[in-house]
Amino acid sequence: MWIRKALRDLKKGVDSPLPTQAVSNEEFIPRPQSEPQKQVEQLIGEMSEARAKKLGIDRRAFMASTMGLATCFLAQNKIFASKVWDVDEIETWEAAPTAEKFPKSEYFIIDCQSHFTNGLAIGGFRNAEFVKNMGSQLKNDAAAYGFKNFVKEMFFDSETMMVVISGVPGREILRDKDGKVLVDMERTPGTSGKILPSWLMSKARKEINDLAGSQRALNHGNLAPNHYWNRATNTIDKASLIEQMERELNVYGISSWKWYCHTDPAQTGNGFQVDDDNAQWFIEESRKRGMKLISVHKGYSYQSRTLGHLANPKDVEKAALRNPDFNFVVYHSAIKHGSSEPNWKESNQYDPATGDFLWHSVLMDIKKRNPQMNNVYCELGSFFNTLSVVDPVMAAHGLGKNIKYYGADHTVWGTDCLWWGSPQWGIDAFKRFQMPDEMCEKFGYKKVTKKDKAMIFGLNAARLYKVDVKAKRKALPADALEGIKAAYLDRGGLRSNAVYGWVRADD
Repeated sequence: MWIRKALRDLKKGVDSPLPTQAVSNEEFIPRPQSEPQKQVEQLIGEMSEARAKKLGIDRRAFMASTMGLATCFLAQNKIFASKVWDVDEIETWEAAPTAEKFPKSEYFIIDCQSHFTNGLAIGGFRNAEFVKNMGSQLKNDAAAYGFKNFVKEMFFDSETMMVVISGVPGREILRDKDGKVLVDMERTPGTSGKILPSWLMSKARKEINDLAGSQRALNHGNLAPNHYWNRATNTIDKASLIEQMERELNVYGISSWKWYCHTDPAQTGNGFQVDDDNAQWFIEESRKRGMKLISVHKGYSYQSRTLGHLANPKDVEKAALRNPDFNFVVYHSAIKHGSSEPNWKESNQYDPATGDFLWHSVLMDIKKRNPQMNNVYCELGSFFNTLSVVDPVMAAHGLGKNIKYYGADHTVWGTDCLWWGSPQWGIDAFKRFQMPDEMCEKFGYKKVTKKDKAMIFGLNAARLYKVDVKAKRKALPADALEGIKAAYLDRGGLRSNAVYGWVRADD
């Protein structure tokens, strides 16, 4: 049986700003909490209780502070016998050392993978027959995943300055039976209109930017080559696809396409590949209209048992070489993930001797074969943060290889929140991350500099999305959203530390 991580923690008395196990965003079946994760969770509880008591602070307030987060990273270093996290003991007792070491707003942060839902707790995956057969009884908690909480968690409870709102694949119905063009929810009736279709992402972007008085949000478009299909000829319905393409570009104001090769919105029984003829036709039509950025979900393939193999990133190579004027952002850095295997590392064929794992190694091999390729980017959502929870050493390998082969200038920040709650713990983890000396020597990784982190946190995405960072930083003090955030914090606003994904109820 599945249970929300936040509810599981509430029942067990766990209050940790750093998730103490990997959660499922419904793209894989939750795995049992590992023994090291259990040890980290227990140590966080013991250390935080002792510190909060000695400092005379309410435990919840302590855990929502920088001292609470520092305690979590120190506990991880102790359990995993690693120096991946730059944290000193004094930071678990005082806030000033952290403030001096990691100044607020030091980095311009653009989260390239953010989600919310419209009155639904994540999605319809929980209603799939095979999930029911597992005995799962998953309850909805729509407010936790909703737009209001999205604004709170992403902007007020974190240092994120801009978000790219990303959806999930779904086909919009163009017209009714009388030929009338449909609008908003009419285009995606039922649950398909609740998990970020293109029209909803567009409305959310406008609402956030109108509230702020400046550009704080961008949005993807969900259209892909297999969304509209002519069943009589078994080919793309090109007229419908072009109509939707122009709608997304001209009405929804999208900034990138978001592709899921292993899904089947037109219900043809097939997915597609980034390098196949249908995708190339789409690319050429997009090029004519000036859109040359494609964000493609790779890895996390479990939501499709029959088409999951299409989430392998191998098809990115040919498409990127064939279309050098396009940029391709590979989401999740293509980590494959397991399903219900008890040993997650083994299911991903993690090799500690080399630091390789599925399908991340496929993505790395593409760059090794094509060192001149300069239009592929590795995205970190549910990659760096997930690995940080599972095993910090594995996180170091993943990030180390991204930078070694693709470069710090071709790695972009993303968190996959709201599924993980507020992204601040991931932001703090990346700030504190440092490649251990022994891993640099053994694997040829580089130390991660502040310049590297600045590029990954936001400057690379700003280049891809044509955001003027200097102008944006200058405008922030007068931004209404910044003013609301200041008032929220002045009145004692705290992160909830709630994680909204799913875990096993027996953990």
